[in-house]
Amino acid sequence: MTALSLRQLNRATLARQHLLERARLTVPELLERLVGLQAQTPHTWYVGLWSRLAGFSPEEASDLLGRGDIVRLALMRSTIHLVTAEDAQWLRPAVQPVHDRGFQATYGRQAAGLDFAEVERAGRAALADKPLPFSALGRALAEHGRRAGWGERDPQALANLVRTRVALVQVPPRGQWGRSGTAAHTPIETWPGRALAPDPSVSRLVLRYLAAFGPASVRDVQHWSGLTRLAEVVDGLRRGLEVFTGPDGRELFDLPDAPRPDPDTPAPVRFCYEYDNLLRSHADTARLVAVRLRDHGFNAKNGVDPGTVLVDGTVAAGWRIALDRDSAVLAITPVRALTAAEEAEVSAEGAALLEFWAPKAGERRIEIAAPTG
Repeated sequence: MTALSLRQLNRATLARQHLLERARLTVPELLERLVGLQAQTPHTWYVGLWSRLAGFSPEEASDLLGRGDIVRLALMRSTIHLVTAEDAQWLRPAVQPVHDRGFQATYGRQAAGLDFAEVERAGRAALADKPLPFSALGRALAEHGRRAGWGERDPQALANLVRTRVALVQVPPRGQWGRSGTAAHTPIETWPGRALAPDPSVSRLVLRYLAAFGPASVRDVQHWSGLTRLAEVVDGLRRGLEVFTGPDGRELFDLPDAPRPDPDTPAPVRFCYEYDNLLRSHADTARLVAVRLRDHGFNAKNGVDPGTVLVDGTVAAGWRIALDRDSAVLAITPVRALTAAEEAEVSAEGAALLEFWAPKAGERRIEIAAPTG
């Protein structure tokens, strides 16, 4: 069994994620290759597309979202992802156990004694006229419940029960480029009008994951999806997979024809947004991170982590953009010392990011701080 080094895993992952070279693909084509992008913020995922696509137009992605060709809804790990409508149809039912488990862990006590199917029907009825924010949905359900004899129930628990049992998409203009809107939700069957797959394949989910993030372990697939007990599924696929060992001796699985570039393949500087799948899809991120990010202001209990800057394929800095009336400042905080050549490349890619993110800013400035730690 061939052993793979961290650098080999790094280059393989970056190749799958189109971070070695920007791809000439459409937005839907890229999203299918990545099995979506984590997208719980309305707009920062546009940076994820910009970093991966040649000639990317945010307006094009925005239009696709407005038409319902791509959608934002809770999927893997019960977090909001941006996916094609076609992928949403089978991914959402495939990860249903994740949503069920999460609801029981958080709201099980508040929901004790409820008829879940009845709450679902009431939720669909409440959403029939128009999309609603969760707060309004919860209030409507609580009021209905008082009339129906449910007793006094937590509106938030009721709204989340509907979210668990119904594939709810966030409707535009929420998430569209240059626009804002309330986080309102409606069933995917209502808009954009897609029926969910009745018998989704978990094997298909595993194979799609390996295409986007492999080589990877069973533990990695479970971490990304939120599903458990996938060892039996992977064993059923084993004959059609390549099997390697990682630096820790763990078995890693991959598709036979998937790209595994030479470890010396150059990796250009890339900016990843704060929820980029790149750092959220492996149980062990050592292939991408060479330092303890917690020691550098990441993984804070309060607040959102900064975006990350990849230098030679691994995390070398965090970044944030501050917007004022007529200025945009990109603040970069390295987690290690950068060479003069690396700093120049970071500045060049950072300038391109600022031009993309704040094209109308009269002043665009980059500030690189001293390394943390």
